[in-house]
Amino acid sequence: MARFTSFDGTELAYREAGDGVPLLVLAGGPGRAAEYLETLGGLDAARRLIVLDNRGTGESDEPADPFTYRRDMLVRDVEMVRRHLGLDVVDVLGHSAGAGIAMGYAADFPDRVGKLVLLTPALRSVGLSPEQSDWDTFLASRADQPWFEAATTALRRTAAGDTSVENRVAASPLLYARWDERSQAHANAELGQWKYYVALGYNAEGAFVPGVLRRALADFDHPVLVYACSEDPISPVRRCVELAELFPDATLYVHEGVGHYPWVEEPDVVAKRIAAFLEA
Repeated sequence: MARFTSFDGTELAYREAGDGVPLLVLAGGPGRAAEYLETLGGLDAARRLIVLDNRGTGESDEPADPFTYRRDMLVRDVEMVRRHLGLDVVDVLGHSAGAGIAMGYAADFPDRVGKLVLLTPALRSVGLSPEQSDWDTFLASRADQPWFEAATTALRRTAAGDTSVENRVAASPLLYARWDERSQAHANAELGQWKYYVALGYNAEGAFVPGVLRRALADFDHPVLVYACSEDPISPVRRCVELAELFPDATLYVHEGVGHYPWVEEPDVVAKRIAAFLEA
């Protein structure tokens, strides 16, 4: 892991994989170590991936001030790693909550972003989170699965205040279209990767001002790929359509038959589709 010093003196870590034009990759969770992203299905064959461990996760240090875990503050870390790498402009990919950071970076530093990829994006930062009707429809489509009762019980525990990583993992079958050995291993890895207090800081009061971000994104005229998945309850396709409409130059791609972590289920499709967008 390589390291650099961010704006407040916190030492942050990132790993590199592959060769070619750099792609700065921002992890979600929030609060999860970036190793869960792996190589995004082999995208490192086409790009030099620079995968940042957000502050307090993975190999990155914890900050002195927990205020800096906030989503809008993490944008500053993105700018600092760009400067550290000596890149005038960089393509950026954000997954899930990392897409919220990526959109903040595009809003605050538009001239430093080449192309932007929002992979199964969390949507709270732009006021497009899934509604109860979205969840109702999704859960109804999964009700016949053998793991359904245990997973939805975990969801209810979350709503009642259970913030344990074990409970998160218990609910995770909902995030994959196929709950096979590969998906189970990927989900279980979160037991050693996620930190509640980092996630809490990401979502702290003041981190989200959707109207301001939406107005800024309306002026972001660089190419954007909104990558949605048909079996993803975090980023419903209908909401991703609305997200794409916020940008002047956005392409929406819907990957059918996969969930929130598409590179786990169909890695070749993910790598090829994102590489094609970046290279176009």
